[in-house]
Amino acid sequence: MKHWNTPIEHLIHEQGTSSRTGLSSAEVASRLAAHGANAYQQAKGESVAAQVLRQFRDVSNVILLVAAALSLALAVREGAGYLEPVVILVIICLNVVLAVTQERGAERALEALANLNSPTCLVLRDGARVEVDTADVVPGDILLLKTGDLVAADARLIEATGLAVDESSLTGESEAAEKDASATPEDDAALGDRTSMVFSGCLVTAGNATAVVTATGMGTEMGRIAGYLNDAQKMQTPLQLRLVRVVRAISAVAMVAAAILLATGLQQGEEFWAMILAAVSLAVAAVPETLQLIVTLTLTQGVHNMVQKHALVRKLPAVETLGSVSVICSDKTGTLTQNRMTIRRMWAASPGLPVSVPVAVDGAVEGVAELDLLNKLALASNATVEPDGEGGTRVVGDATETAIMRLLMEGGQTREELERERPRVGEVPFSSARKMMTSVHALPQGGYLVLTKGALDRLPFSPAPAEELRRRQEVHDGFAADALRVIALGSRVVDELPASGDLEELERDLTFEGIIGLIDPPRPEVAAAIETARRAGIRTVMITGDHAATAAAIARQIGILGEKGAVVTGKQLAAMTDEELVANVRGYSVYARVSPEDKIRIVEAWQEQGEVVSMTGDGVNDAPALKAADVGVAMGAAGTEVAKAAADMVLTDDNFATIVEAVREGRNVFSNIKRTVYFLVSCNLSEIVVMLGAQLAGWGTALTPVMLLLTNVLGDGIPGLRLAQDTSDERIMRRKPIGRNESFFSPLVVRATLQQTVAFSAVGLLAFWLGRFVELPGAVTAGFGVGQTMCFFVMAVTSVLHVFTVRSRGSVFRRTVRDNMPLVWSAAAMVVVFSVLVLVEPLGAVFGMSALGLVRWAVACALAVVPTLVAELFKLWENRHETRLFSRRLVHHQAGGQE
Repeated sequence: MKHWNTPIEHLIHEQGTSSRTGLSSAEVASRLAAHGANAYQQAKGESVAAQVLRQFRDVSNVILLVAAALSLALAVREGAGYLEPVVILVIICLNVVLAVTQERGAERALEALANLNSPTCLVLRDGARVEVDTADVVPGDILLLKTGDLVAADARLIEATGLAVDESSLTGESEAAEKDASATPEDDAALGDRTSMVFSGCLVTAGNATAVVTATGMGTEMGRIAGYLNDAQKMQTPLQLRLVRVVRAISAVAMVAAAILLATGLQQGEEFWAMILAAVSLAVAAVPETLQLIVTLTLTQGVHNMVQKHALVRKLPAVETLGSVSVICSDKTGTLTQNRMTIRRMWAASPGLPVSVPVAVDGAVEGVAELDLLNKLALASNATVEPDGEGGTRVVGDATETAIMRLLMEGGQTREELERERPRVGEVPFSSARKMMTSVHALPQGGYLVLTKGALDRLPFSPAPAEELRRRQEVHDGFAADALRVIALGSRVVDELPASGDLEELERDLTFEGIIGLIDPPRPEVAAAIETARRAGIRTVMITGDHAATAAAIARQIGILGEKGAVVTGKQLAAMTDEELVANVRGYSVYARVSPEDKIRIVEAWQEQGEVVSMTGDGVNDAPALKAADVGVAMGAAGTEVAKAAADMVLTDDNFATIVEAVREGRNVFSNIKRTVYFLVSCNLSEIVVMLGAQLAGWGTALTPVMLLLTNVLGDGIPGLRLAQDTSDERIMRRKPIGRNESFFSPLVVRATLQQTVAFSAVGLLAFWLGRFVELPGAVTAGFGVGQTMCFFVMAVTSVLHVFTVRSRGSVFRRTVRDNMPLVWSAAAMVVVFSVLVLVEPLGAVFGMSALGLVRWAVACALAVVPTLVAELFKLWENRHETRLFSRRLVHHQAGGQE
């Protein structure tokens, strides 16, 4: 047996306490020493030093660091300049500082959890009621609870009167849970069904109670969530995995090339340190130094764009990961729904009761009978209207009663106006045992109006014809079938009040007034957003702690669940092994009555299927799953601080549709990063080929390390930054999501990369050969320095022009440049810079270059344009080939064939 169904006398005995006197001070001290403070443990955060050191596990940073060390050693040994090692170290520092800065968004989840508890609470100790610090509560303490209290620890009720507790942050239920000290839920009852328990951090909204503490600190349900937040480890994001693969591949190519280069040079009789310098040059050529910087700034630009769309990104990698999302697991309450109960249908009594029909409520009530029903329901409610601190008002109270009051106010009425005519003189409070409450009002003409609202089957109505009773039940069941919470109202008029003062005597022979159906309705924009996500290949799954019937009704309204679809409950989920859940997870779209650990299992099951998962939510119960998901998305306005702290992104407008817009931006970011990677890899591979090819040919080192750095930082980096801010195709949301394990390089991109690498390498080697060995009419004399400078200019300008060919699969001449003018200006500026370096001898000499003169500069310009023309021919052939293939498939399909 569990705490929630153990006989209370046995439980009090087990806890070694007394319901009349509580614990003694000595026993409290002993238990505090044994169990520790009633607080949540916080995982030790990573220091800044540890984060900095972790950056040097990155292969590209390691290679750059080694290159800088060797370059510095050579500079000291040979007496050369220090420009090269300084530039390399600056790039390393930029990469590390940016990475660490982005990671220092420290986790605040456990601090927010601690804030959920009130600093003090009322307990029974040594036979007296005393106020103590919440942290000093121990198992066995007797809690004394009243309306407005935050529950200090998990506790079993001893006795309760009209107790209702808001557990939405823990269970996801949109209305307060009614508690019953005498209830004995089953052993496997879901958290929301343990009606004999109260839980740490939840708010008492009505009634009062006495309870015995059964768990404190990390042993509470909130503490278990804190444990998940400590333990849950995020998988590497798809972006991180792809970048690691790219860098490893390039590094492998560099090491092989360096080994070949070193062996060849030594075999040719080259001096050892000269070959070490060549190896350093190759390392510099291999590593795309600006890749990390460009990716980080691209993600930062994505963050800025998302802020304009009401999405606040807390962790940079989440921007790109959003573009790969293929499954959105969403909480229901407050995320898909408005998190406020609303009256959706009414059925009021009238002279023609047997033939009257329920009416839908769309923000107003018009019928005379319905208006009378609403007014009487408002009189029988205790919700109050208070200032909201921003010049407006808000309705405070039970979820059902606040819905009644809001609808009344939308019609221009207030309860105060109603009570001026019929003032309240008495009340019988609601209790979970009676399932009803009663208010008594004085009438202007004398006598009293008795109003009783509650469950239809609990209200003591006066006898009625069978047909009328059947009709009442029929309408009630119709409301319930639509997952509406049904409230009935009865009334009677009496001449005088009971002499005994017991108003419960008035609860009999009631006249049926009508019923209302309430629900927490879907957000109006959700259905369209889910459809947009579906067209983008994204599956939406509802995961909620609410009841199955309510979850199914909402899911059908917004298009998540088909008419014949089934809902999986927490009990059914508990009966499945992890392997069974992974194998069948694609068949389930709605989960109800689930626990926080269930949500983590569902997220991880989808991840095991290779999907990139986003989890949305607003409650404490969502926090572990938000952290475990690839992208955790919390609601900003209605969300708890715990959920926001655990999430990667916060929606400032609590709009589910914003997620879809964020996915669009994420896809655009991914597209830009993919183009940037293709752009940089093509350029760097060609530098490796040129360096290795020239050495194998016996021509010497084609490019100095400084030339390579200038090419990579200015020729690749500056245009690359602008390329990363490009706009993508409007059809981007009609494509399937990118798979978690899918490479940056599709077969088409691989072919384009190889083709461009060959073209770049060919013109680079040709430029080196022409500059070193070939005398041209009217040109400066050929030589080693001229060959290096000519090769540098061709490779650098080729990189700059290449930025335009990678923008799309269409021709560079067809896509307008006006949609990214900063790219055009940055490319033009770099061409001017490189031209000045090779034409102005004093400036070029600073970087170890020789002046080319106009003739060799013109030849180099012509060579630099060749790869762009080759790329255009390649695109033309590929596009025509795809068009012919599509035409054949279309003809085959129209002829009745199958493809």
